[in-house]
Amino acid sequence: MNTRNNPVGKALWYIESHFTEDIALDDIATVAGVSRYHLSRAFGLAMRSSLARYVRGRRLTEAARALANGAPDILTVALDVGYGSHEAFSRAFRDQFGITPEAVRAQHTLENIQLVQAIKMEETMIQLEPPTFVTGKPLLIAGLKERYTEESSSGIPAQWSRVQPYLGNIPGQVGRVAYGVVCNADEAGTMEYICGVEVSHFAALPPELARLRIPEQRYAVFKHNDHISRIRSTWHTIFSEWIPNCGYEVVDAPDFERYDENFDPRTGTGGLEIWVPIRKK
Repeated sequence: MNTRNNPVGKALWYIESHFTEDIALDDIATVAGVSRYHLSRAFGLAMRSSLARYVRGRRLTEAARALANGAPDILTVALDVGYGSHEAFSRAFRDQFGITPEAVRAQHTLENIQLVQAIKMEETMIQLEPPTFVTGKPLLIAGLKERYTEESSSGIPAQWSRVQPYLGNIPGQVGRVAYGVVCNADEAGTMEYICGVEVSHFAALPPELARLRIPEQRYAVFKHNDHISRIRSTWHTIFSEWIPNCGYEVVDAPDFERYDENFDPRTGTGGLEIWVPIRKK
């Protein structure tokens, strides 16, 4: 499997080589050779952490090492890891580790704080079946919506459990296919996930249901035939292996999982499709 074009591996190298500098998401994406949106999605899927959180954690970990080794001046340490003031550094440090910089310097040990160690890229990708290419029709999606970080996305199965009583009872529902839509991602590494169905209109929907319009779009459609618990491996392989090597680029638009009648929500078996919006480079 070709890993030379893996954007997450390139991003990790760049972060570890430059995290004490003033680097931005644009800088990392340029080195990785993909868009900011693509990199944010690929990094989160592979690492279970947002890129911004990882960079912040690595900077503060190096600061903690310096303080535990007796660095005489906290402001100098703060400036060395990219913070412009003692106050901003202390606030971020306390949020990260639950302890002040002064306390770490005084105790001369790191045993009671959880450091963010450098990540070595793991090869957890799978063998994908070749995708099909489809021009998807416009969709109106109605369902329950939650915002997640990559760290909190383990809550998605519970979200599907909460939406089950609605399925088949949503006004204007079209067919029996269910959708898990990823949309509205931001640079902080959070995303919205809507689990719901296609509807013919948004009239008379219960107020707790979110509404999303997905325009006509060209998609690469991948089959995930394994158990649902392994879906992250398929997403990870798509973004970290297939897209960088295929002549397409991902579009900053909703992507989604499509669950038809073959999928059994009780057992997690039966397979599903992953629709990724793409365009030619």
